[in-house]
Amino acid sequence: MRRAITSGSALPVPVAPGPAGPAGPAPHTGVEPHEARAPHAGPVGGPGPTPQPDPARDPGSARHASRHARNAPWPYTRLDVAAARAAGHPPHPIRQFVLKTRSRCNLACTYCYVYEMADQGWRDQPVAMAPATTARAAQRIAEHAAAHDLPRVDLVLHGGEPLLTAPAVLAAPVEAVRAALAATTPRTRITATVQTNGTLITRGRLSALAAAGIRVGVSLDGGLPAHNTRRVDHAGHPGFGAAARGLRLLARHPDSYAGVLCVIDLDQDPVETYESLLAFAPPTVGLLLPLANWSAPPPPGPARRPGGTPYADWLLAVFERWWHDGARRTRIRLFEEIIALLLGLPATTETLGLAPAATAVIETDGSIEQADSLKSAYEGAAATGMALDTHSFDQLLEHPGFAARQLGRDALAAGCRACELVEVCGGGHYPHRYRAGEGFRQPSVYCADLQVLIRHIATAVQHAAAAHPPAAAS
Repeated sequence: MRRAITSGSALPVPVAPGPAGPAGPAPHTGVEPHEARAPHAGPVGGPGPTPQPDPARDPGSARHASRHARNAPWPYTRLDVAAARAAGHPPHPIRQFVLKTRSRCNLACTYCYVYEMADQGWRDQPVAMAPATTARAAQRIAEHAAAHDLPRVDLVLHGGEPLLTAPAVLAAPVEAVRAALAATTPRTRITATVQTNGTLITRGRLSALAAAGIRVGVSLDGGLPAHNTRRVDHAGHPGFGAAARGLRLLARHPDSYAGVLCVIDLDQDPVETYESLLAFAPPTVGLLLPLANWSAPPPPGPARRPGGTPYADWLLAVFERWWHDGARRTRIRLFEEIIALLLGLPATTETLGLAPAATAVIETDGSIEQADSLKSAYEGAAATGMALDTHSFDQLLEHPGFAARQLGRDALAAGCRACELVEVCGGGHYPHRYRAGEGFRQPSVYCADLQVLIRHIATAVQHAAAAHPPAAAS
């Protein structure tokens, strides 16, 4: 039995051990005193040779390597991938592939990590993924699935705004991957979703997506216009009206409805935000902490008190409303993930727990990148110098930036490794650990909030278990 998770004077909640699940994590999307750069105790620290893209084959790779080394010494100059492999950290296959089918968007949300944060690489990308790039992506995905005998791969059509694509060709990337898998590894199943801002949802697009077995996820900051003032088009006009119409249409097609993603806004009432989203009948709600780090701290919110945990306070107001509701009207992924991890079940997200990262991004030009959320850290933070024409996904697994996110506890700061919450928190979302010039080996900038949130949920689970003990075996 693992160390107990406690909250104040509450009795401990035991955390049973459990292996990482076969599906691997899926993406999706309070400030504590900074811990100084931690010396690494173990065989995966220290400078050493790591496989890098060949500058002769990709002249841009040297530029990427220099930028990574300058901005993020951990992991780019302090992780020896070969030593990590020898120490018992094998690579884990990629299971989720994010296809950037469009690199432009019809909205101009003021907090967007693609267009408004540190990385402006979108400016150099083709507007849309060409059919030849789509076909090459399908070949590479099928190659990886066959090499690792994957029972399933998850595809996400992303952007930009993927629904800028005409309905007739919306499903082309998924159909290409499906055909490539059928030819090389027919036992591999596909799940597919498209992540959209909702403003371009129409009956025609929904029909085309449903026919291809593609579900629809929508990004929205709440169910009222006041919650979405930062989600505007390029002329500054609000996008909420069109998104609300699209969501109402989607709600009439529950088999196609994947859920809603909502970035937390401390200026908005948490319970009102949650209850307003319920009006769109989402099967799941993803509550996302704003992409922030030690060098670009999160928005402090109104009247923030020093040492407070405003994001935990916001989330716990929603949790209490959701947890004590007489009927479960939707799933809230963050809360369910914490509960599962407290019980020793495997994580299905990269934002919590210690499961290895398993998501790759393919840009419209065919370049292979790491998780999109890294774009919030620095220019080129997601770049690898790799491309579909010259590199396989197995080569991506040896990239130090990707390998670091598969090391589990060994990738964390010393304080995180010793923390009793580490099996649940996992050090927090990787981009939230960034500090310029040091890299990704700090505690999460939301560390204090995560501690309060996890301990509160642990206590709630404990009380529920005490109130409903399992029946005695006969």
